[in-house]
Amino acid sequence: MPNGPNKIKRVPNKKVTPKPPRFNIMWLWVAMIFGFFALQYMFSDDKAKQITYQEFEEKMLKPGDVERLIAYKRNELFFVEVFIKKDRLSDPKYKDVQPNSNGLTLTPSSGPQYFFTDGSYDALERKLSEAQQDVEASEQVSLRLEDRTNAWTGWIFSIMLPLVLIIVFWIFIMRRMGGGGAGPGGQIFNIGKSKATLFDKESQVAITFSDVAGLEEAKQEVMEIVDFLKNPKKYTNLGGKIPKGALLVGSPGTGKTLLAKAVAGEAQVPFFSLSGSDFVEMFVGVGASRVRDLFRQAKDKAPCIIFIDEIDAIGRARGKNSVMGGNDERENTLNQLLVEMDGFGTDSGIIIMAATNRPDVLDSALLRPGRFDRQISIDKPDLVGREQIFKVHLKPLKLAAEVDAKKLSAQTPGFAGAEIANVCNEAALIAARRNKASIDMQDFQDAIDRVIGGLEKKNKIISPEEKRIVAFHEAGHAIAGWFLEHADPLVKVSIVPRGVAALGYAQYLPKEQFLYTTEQLVDGMCMTMGGRVAEDITFGKISTGAQNDLERITKLAYAMVAVYGMNPKVGNISFNDSQENQFQRPYSEKTAELIDEEVRGLIADIYEKTRKLLLDKQDGLIALAEKLLEREILFQADLEEILGKRPFDHRTTYDEFVNGEGDGDQRKAAEGLVHDGVGDNSGTFDNKSSEEDTQ
Repeated sequence: MPNGPNKIKRVPNKKVTPKPPRFNIMWLWVAMIFGFFALQYMFSDDKAKQITYQEFEEKMLKPGDVERLIAYKRNELFFVEVFIKKDRLSDPKYKDVQPNSNGLTLTPSSGPQYFFTDGSYDALERKLSEAQQDVEASEQVSLRLEDRTNAWTGWIFSIMLPLVLIIVFWIFIMRRMGGGGAGPGGQIFNIGKSKATLFDKESQVAITFSDVAGLEEAKQEVMEIVDFLKNPKKYTNLGGKIPKGALLVGSPGTGKTLLAKAVAGEAQVPFFSLSGSDFVEMFVGVGASRVRDLFRQAKDKAPCIIFIDEIDAIGRARGKNSVMGGNDERENTLNQLLVEMDGFGTDSGIIIMAATNRPDVLDSALLRPGRFDRQISIDKPDLVGREQIFKVHLKPLKLAAEVDAKKLSAQTPGFAGAEIANVCNEAALIAARRNKASIDMQDFQDAIDRVIGGLEKKNKIISPEEKRIVAFHEAGHAIAGWFLEHADPLVKVSIVPRGVAALGYAQYLPKEQFLYTTEQLVDGMCMTMGGRVAEDITFGKISTGAQNDLERITKLAYAMVAVYGMNPKVGNISFNDSQENQFQRPYSEKTAELIDEEVRGLIADIYEKTRKLLLDKQDGLIALAEKLLEREILFQADLEEILGKRPFDHRTTYDEFVNGEGDGDQRKAAEGLVHDGVGDNSGTFDNKSSEEDTQ
């Protein structure tokens, strides 16, 4: 046949290695049963030698060798057991019941050694009495009669019951070792087996890509992997190869595991799912054994996908902080994983997916092309992404007509997918608590406050003096944010206690941005310092309420000086240490002193700038604090009424996104709190000492 597309390829005969015969467990059962009966025969008490009465009387009774006699009736005959005195067993005439040269004895030394039979008990007693006429009464051997009518029952309990117990115990042990006990991998012989959960055609995952919102770029990457498994010729015709692995990297709650579940639901191929901690065990070599078993199962199911969640549990960089013991076991597990992913015996058709929120600690060999070919970054969603996520989570809820996913997304900057799901669930619970037929916008605002600040505690007992300090503290944040050009606009300020230690808080609505200038950072720090300055200029003393503010100011000041290169004396140098090594700094002691001096100077300048601003606006500060004491919660419309229009004509991201809406409805809408990123200026009043004193 000429060469062409229909040419039949001849596959050479492969040498088949014959499999060794498997051990049949039934032979072990047979050996146990025979061994048990052999032991019963060797050590039972039914091996006494039979003799006649005449032999008994002449050779044993008259010479005085008999210790005692026991008679029992069986089958209309009386059986008499003869017990020889132990000191007389050494006599040569008893050699047939003496121990053999191998140390074993046919008859136990405790007896009986002999037995004989008779038809009448009375006649037997009379014969024994006549034979012992010349023996003193104290030395005569008496005959004792026993009732052994339940001999068969005794035999069953002595032989069959131990045999049944042994069989039951053996079945229990074999099931525990073979996997019938506490689940796969939990038994002594299954400890090296993989703990991966298999999802195939029989156990499909209900989540699909339509349930994943706000991750369009990442979803496109993994959809391509799924499409490769479904239509491999589409790519192989162009010479492409299937990627070996994809690593999902992102902050907690951004949807890494959800995306993997969607892949399992869409792929229509076997999907193995497990956690990195499933490889960790106290026994040596178990982790590597489980990796081998996992890939063996995957090769049998290929093409398939393996998903390892939290892979940093076994994928940490080798050679760092190495200690003996558990660290060596973890490295052995990682080495086996590296070999299986791209070793000599690697088969195609297996794709590895993994997820982690700590990519910086992973070993470089794990991240190289050929193992994890793709690193898919899953960031926190932007405005459009949050709107899509809200739409997914709002579907099963009974909503009022006023609820708008676009407004909710603009009010929750920095929220991840898990936090948005929490907001929707909290809103439903709040509406149900209020006996509402549907969930309205106010329920969502209260849910956002609940997620951000914690549980509202209106019944917490706070002294009037403390409440006044909290009011001026939060008013200081509000005044500084209102009259600083680059500060985020305030939309809500409250002195209602929330959470564990927050006696009050202020909410701001930042712009969606990734780069911050020096002026923006300085104004944000001034706004955060406003609470401490307001206490100082109003009461002439300060409290512990500014602890949280000072922590953020100090952290940001050190970042400006030592990381972002925003200080003229230190220069354009960044001492950012991604490993956060506290014992080895990349600069000298002199440079450390210079950094400390510049940070102190920067914070002092910020304090003076904020103090000057609040002194100029002290009337507004007092008016705002008194209004807070009266109403406890103020919105942006209230600030405009007290302080006038904000002197800077900058539209917020919220205004731009919802087409200018939001200014007239501030009393009903508490818009999102900044809680992530460089410009974290939430101004939370964190008074731990006052909280403890109140309690």
